[in-house]
Amino acid sequence: MFVDFDTGPRATIRDLKIGDKIAIEKTISESDVYLFAGICGDFSPNHINERYMKGSRFGTRIAQGALVVGFTSAAAAMFGLKYRVDGVSAGYDRLRFVKPVFFGDTIRIHYEVARIEIDRNRAYATLKVTNQHDEVVLAGEHILRFVELESRES
Repeated sequence: MFVDFDTGPRATIRDLKIGDKIAIEKTISESDVYLFAGICGDFSPNHINERYMKGSRFGTRIAQGALVVGFTSAAAAMFGLKYRVDGVSAGYDRLRFVKPVFFGDTIRIHYEVARIEIDRNRAYATLKVTNQHDEVVLAGEHILRFVELESRES
């Protein structure tokens, strides 16, 4: 199934500009962490055992890093919708988990085009995830590869 929100032309890599960006927010809940653990199998006590984590330097459970990375993928998808990009993820580079994300934290995912390689049909976006205190919790880079989709009939 294909859903298109308007009938205008799709963007090409030449339409993209350095500085094009989007930001999304999400409050991380206990159910987010448990549902993600069920999907990926990461049942580390860091994420699901409050008694265990009380004795840690964090003092409480933390969200999986891969869950936070997943929200950067959501930001890339929303970027594609906003800018009418037909693309796929070509990967992530230099991901760093700078600080933990706790249950109840509201994270903001900043996704901004930093570099464009027209000859390779790729755009590179900086990723910066901050919490409600504007502290960076994740940093990295996302690689977006433009693809030409098959023509669609109206």
